[in-house]
Amino acid sequence: MTNVNYLDESFKKQVDKLAGHIIQSWDWGEFRKKTGVKVERIGFSKNSKLTSIYQITFHKIPFTNFTVGYLPKSKIPEKQVLKFLEKVGKKNNAIFIKLEPNVTTNSHEAKRVKELLSSKFITQSSKSVFASHTFLINLTKSEEELLTVMHPKTRYNIRLAQRHGVKIEEASDKKSFDTFLKLQKETAARQKFFVHPNSYYRKMWQILKPENLVHLLLAKYKGEILSAWILFRFGKTLYYPYGGSAEIYKNVMASNLLAWEAIKFGKKIGCETFDFWGALGQNPDSSDPWYGFHKFKAGYGGKLVEFVETFDLIINRPIYYLFIIADNIRWRLLKLIK
Repeated sequence: MTNVNYLDESFKKQVDKLAGHIIQSWDWGEFRKKTGVKVERIGFSKNSKLTSIYQITFHKIPFTNFTVGYLPKSKIPEKQVLKFLEKVGKKNNAIFIKLEPNVTTNSHEAKRVKELLSSKFITQSSKSVFASHTFLINLTKSEEELLTVMHPKTRYNIRLAQRHGVKIEEASDKKSFDTFLKLQKETAARQKFFVHPNSYYRKMWQILKPENLVHLLLAKYKGEILSAWILFRFGKTLYYPYGGSAEIYKNVMASNLLAWEAIKFGKKIGCETFDFWGALGQNPDSSDPWYGFHKFKAGYGGKLVEFVETFDLIINRPIYYLFIIADNIRWRLLKLIK
């Protein structure tokens, strides 16, 4: 017998046990509530046992009464869950719910994509939020093995930074966190990508730090912080989602050493996988704005994995197509501004 229900706080431990990614964790949901979005948690039970969980956020569309739902990094929803999601979407006046399963293309679960697309309410999305690829590093290997699979230039840059005397340290004070925000904003301006407002990261730190889910690593040289990374730890995985670097002293390769020390930090705290959070696909275009980040991450010898497509569960079909047109125009304008 199967059942789908809303989950309250009494399910917190079970949610975290079943979540396959930090984005689906209970505490991430609490953080997102603090940013002003609605969070709904539902669970699929079989024979009275909770077997899968789905944490959805609902985001208000400015100047309207509508919302857009977002279900990232979950399993592929069962048919009963999809029907329940429709009800949840209607309850929150959603136009659609974007689904981005945490399912790689070569996994057994990927076979269920055809089943997902068989629903008349599901369509393949034209836009993703998360990157469709990432690099994963196996942290159960020895440091020597990890160094061996790196690109020779990456190994050289790590040793160069060490010879220059670059130091890596973990920090949790306000001044260091403010420096991370400053460096990330500077990097975003140089590379022309978008970041969240500072308040987003401050709330994230406020909620996740007491649970030991977030860490800040700094690369220092001659008293200057040259690079700062935020890392998430959830289960047996260490994630690298956010970072920034300074323009000065680029020749000392501080970020290369910071990445290596982050990998070693993951091993130290008992993680088995280091997830670089996002990457381009096979044979990336060198003109792509993200090519530099991809090439940097590729140097560490991780496995490039691809996730299944992004899907939209349409709740309000007429408004959905109007929204897609308006959203495409909006992003074109934003790119012109950048």
